[in-house]
Amino acid sequence: MAKDTPVTLAAISGAHGVTGEVRLKLFADGVASLKPHKVFNGGALTLQNLRDDTKGGAIARFAEIADRNAAEKLRGTTLTVPRTALPPLAEGEYYHADLLGLAAVSDAGEHLGKVIAIDNYGAGDVIEIERPAAEGEKPKRFMVPMRADAVPEWDETRLVIVAAFAED
Repeated sequence: MAKDTPVTLAAISGAHGVTGEVRLKLFADGVASLKPHKVFNGGALTLQNLRDDTKGGAIARFAEIADRNAAEKLRGTTLTVPRTALPPLAEGEYYHADLLGLAAVSDAGEHLGKVIAIDNYGAGDVIEIERPAAEGEKPKRFMVPMRADAVPEWDETRLVIVAAFAED
């Protein structure tokens, strides 16, 4: 992923009250992940206040939103920051945005497809790989747990999957 690529951290889910505050659906790890950022969407939205809504989301006030009508018009708007604005990662950590679109190869060197999704059903991240489509057929997909025994390595160009985890 290019380091200046926008990364989505939240989305405006609607207005909150009548003074222009908005409700946010968070895609990162809680309100704390938004607090370091004051400007979103390339400078279009300037954060003035942010608080936890105690329901897994947040309530925010942006300088550019003056009333409930303006807040309602932004429903569905995603809040992005440049990839370079995110904190550095420790060894073995990753941002989902960095894995999406990567080529997936087996540890034997076979091209498996590309990463199209990352989900978490409670026991850890699961990577979804889409295989190249055979002529006249839909592409097939398979899922792999994002654990060292299944995905021993990855970098900015590819994700390596142990062949035993690659479904046909």
